[in-house]
Amino acid sequence: MRVISGSARGTKLNSIESEATRPTLDRVKESLFNIIQHKIEDATVLDLFAGSGAIGIETLSRKAKLAYFCENNREAINMVYKNLQKTNLTDKAVVMNTDYKKCLQKLSDENIKFDLVYIDPPYRLNIAVDSVRTILKLDLLLMDGIIIIETDDKERELLELEKMKIIDVYDIRKYGRVSLLFLRRKE
Repeated sequence: MRVISGSARGTKLNSIESEATRPTLDRVKESLFNIIQHKIEDATVLDLFAGSGAIGIETLSRKAKLAYFCENNREAINMVYKNLQKTNLTDKAVVMNTDYKKCLQKLSDENIKFDLVYIDPPYRLNIAVDSVRTILKLDLLLMDGIIIIETDDKERELLELEKMKIIDVYDIRKYGRVSLLFLRRKE
């Protein structure tokens, strides 16, 4: 797993082998960043369920202003710190070792808003849509911000997202068993 582009391009990132975390495949990551490249520069990013931090680090490498990394797995948090040090991007990162609901509430309490939110929870937990619901309820997404969900069950996620009247699924990309769902506020 490497940083694809930007200031840390080519840096090999550390990852952990665990059932609780799984790295986003390089081909998925490369496609993702081709799609969102115009949204990254000077963006404030939330890498929710950060794992090794690869997505947030990639945004920082591509000139995001600031990235928040939320992860409750202690081993994964250690990996995020190591990867930030390895890429020299520590000064543009905020790492939060906590449950996603506590993290989102703390961000709301601090009145932080995001241009880009990447949600990649452990698939078996079925909490991606709840994360979106909480982000919108706490008003953490800027008006022109986007949310991306990585999932292995797009049908389940889409059924739940359709019930939310204020969000629009504007793009879906499938890569083998993994799908990326792109969301924004309805106009």
